[in-house]
Amino acid sequence: MNNQNEVLNVNQLADEQNGLEAALRPGTLDEFVGQDKLKENLRIFIEAARTRGEALDHCLFYSPPGLGKTTLANILAKEMGVNIKTTSGPVLARPGDLAAMLTTELSDGDILFVDEIHRLNPAVEEALYPAMEDFTFFINTGKGAGSTTLKLAVPKFTLVGATTRSGLLTGPLRDRFGIVFNLGFYEIKEITDILARSARLLNIAADREGLTELAKRSRGTPRIANRLLRRARDFAQVKGNGVITRDIAVTAMNSLDIDAEGLDSVDKRILQALIERFGGGPVGVENLAIAVSEAVDTLTDAIEPYLIKAGFIARTPRGRVATKKAYDHLGKKRGEGLLF
Repeated sequence: MNNQNEVLNVNQLADEQNGLEAALRPGTLDEFVGQDKLKENLRIFIEAARTRGEALDHCLFYSPPGLGKTTLANILAKEMGVNIKTTSGPVLARPGDLAAMLTTELSDGDILFVDEIHRLNPAVEEALYPAMEDFTFFINTGKGAGSTTLKLAVPKFTLVGATTRSGLLTGPLRDRFGIVFNLGFYEIKEITDILARSARLLNIAADREGLTELAKRSRGTPRIANRLLRRARDFAQVKGNGVITRDIAVTAMNSLDIDAEGLDSVDKRILQALIERFGGGPVGVENLAIAVSEAVDTLTDAIEPYLIKAGFIARTPRGRVATKKAYDHLGKKRGEGLLF
């Protein structure tokens, strides 16, 4: 009985966390902070599609995690005045799964949002091509000489794909998206504005300096920024007067081992391994992942993009290398012959 209660509590906490994140997501392009060029173009595409009375062209968003791909998909549905059906690449295991979704859960103009679309089963991807181009779905019935192919008409839907690894998308799939955008990391001012909005929604007292300090350590990622805001609120309530000031923000981040550059213990372990165990590189990503006991996908998708953007790691044809900034940040001396 206790185990069942523990499971229920864990699931309840997960649901509350997901609900909290959903509540903080902007609902319109006007509320969405940052990515100005992307928003400007999307406004034009949305207005043009609505004027013609057509479905929006298929969209592909790619970026590291937490930069707003799912949020934008939901905003597109709201701005277009249509429904959205959300799924993910691994969930669509068979063409039949896709057929059921297209024929029974979507209407003309609706959006099908597929997260981690690069993980689609090849058979599902092949079945998706005619659906994207001609809004037709072919399904095979039976096996061998007695098999037949049924041709099904599907609603004129919009496929919105999101991926953290655009390089794993096949050429034929990528070419079928009419709108393709790369979401970049956010500037400190943009993250500060996002935190100010989140603080208002969560009724958290904070001054601008405190929010800016959190923004500096948020790795240019709204999802991380909102998580740090909630943790700083805890410190403000226990160690302060309930207001997130700069001093409270610094205290909270130091306690969480997140330094002024936004690097946490995992980042530092990666840089230390690269410098101390591999002489600063170059080293292959597989060896580096093994050295720090992290999955390769986690390293390449979630950790490495910011370290590269911030200038701590560089990619070369021979592998990853530590930059001068990484040595300086850890107080290490550069090895002889290091090129970066």
